[in-house]
Amino acid sequence: MALLWLLSCLALAGSARATLSLDNCGVPAITPVIHGYSRIVNGEPAVPGSWPWQVSLQRYDGFHFCGGSLISENWVVTAAHCGVRTTDTVVVGAYDQDSPSPDEQRLTIEKVFKNPKFNLLTIRNDITLLKLATPARMSNRVSPVCLPQATDDFPGGMTCVTTGWGLTNPNDSDTPAVLQQAALPLLTNAQCKQYWGFRISDVMVCAGADGASSCMGDSGGPLVCQKDGAWTLVGIVSWGSSTCDPNTPGVYARVTMLRDWINSIVEAN
Repeated sequence: MALLWLLSCLALAGSARATLSLDNCGVPAITPVIHGYSRIVNGEPAVPGSWPWQVSLQRYDGFHFCGGSLISENWVVTAAHCGVRTTDTVVVGAYDQDSPSPDEQRLTIEKVFKNPKFNLLTIRNDITLLKLATPARMSNRVSPVCLPQATDDFPGGMTCVTTGWGLTNPNDSDTPAVLQQAALPLLTNAQCKQYWGFRISDVMVCAGADGASSCMGDSGGPLVCQKDGAWTLVGIVSWGSSTCDPNTPGVYARVTMLRDWINSIVEAN
């Protein structure tokens, strides 16, 4: 993670729905089963289809390089540091990378909107929006995650979940075939600064340091917390320990602080 992670990773339909509110977001048709409420380092395989907003971003050869989250049939959110291009492919409905299922949809990207405030040195504002060329078809295994309001509060100590196909061991050469999940506690930014110091800013949120961690390949993927019965996108996997140390918190782009920018992009496009 940290710069090492970064380098290793390297419409809501139409403006009519520009308020970005989806009535049926964040409630999987297939219920997640989360032990410990428990790699991605020290994680566990997810129930197939239980995180229906999880996206795999792939290069032309089918290589998974980053994660993402479906926020509507037309829009995906991921990390700016992933360096997504319009020639990349968005795969929704995926579970086992070695054995693609009929539930998968491979979608082309019409346009990439990287946050202009993203800074590779500070890794702040680490968010990119992807507008799909054709809408994703909603199903039991493909549906959007909820977005938080800018005013929503997700306090330190709250247990949330991150998912992805990132490395389960930082020394491995191959990422796992099946989607992994890990339950992680949120930290306050004051707590996170005890590990990372001045690098932590208000556009970041930290989670982990509790025996599990995001790792290379998870970048851009979701950190979700339950709010009012629905899973809500609180963070975007951004950076962390270069060794994916499960006792060091991972750092995520804080979506509440980026919600206004998301709204402005969707409204204009």
